[in-house]
Amino acid sequence: MAAKTLTIAEVLTQLAETPRRLAELTAGLRPAQLRTSPGGQEWSANEVLAHLRSCADVWGKSIATILAEDRPRIRAVNPRAWIKTTNYPGLEFAPSLRAYTEQRAGLLSVLESMPPAGWTRAATVTRTGQVVEWTVLFYTQRMAMHEGQHVDQVRSIVTALRAAGGSRSRPLPPAGRSRSGS
Repeated sequence: MAAKTLTIAEVLTQLAETPRRLAELTAGLRPAQLRTSPGGQEWSANEVLAHLRSCADVWGKSIATILAEDRPRIRAVNPRAWIKTTNYPGLEFAPSLRAYTEQRAGLLSVLESMPPAGWTRAATVTRTGQVVEWTVLFYTQRMAMHEGQHVDQVRSIVTALRAAGGSRSRPLPPAGRSRSGS
């Protein structure tokens, strides 16, 4: 994880903002545009959303396990591997964003009602030959910062698409604070 850490309040705010920011950035774009890569090996907005959903599945499940069990042992799952078991990349953007938004509301409901000690609950996580201890706070900070980077990526994708397609009728919403620390 990056050297910057987020407070619990910052984590909750950023996790709540991500679905809204994605909706604002992509408003007015046609499904074909949302599936269009700005070039080269770059992802489309749809591919970014599919990746974010995969990360939310994997990391959200880890958070749920930590909260349900005392000091569980978890085998890390790579979201890029997990996505291959889903239909996320093939879904249309709007219904996928709705599902992501609903999933996020459920996670926030759990996190916002959690006592302070819940944030320090931990799991022993095995990942690629390493054994680490990760807390609920670690997972949520990781999620919030990771999503911030991808929201910025979607902003760049949308800017490129609108410049290439002449779809400048909707100005982009102002950039939020950088969540990635960069």
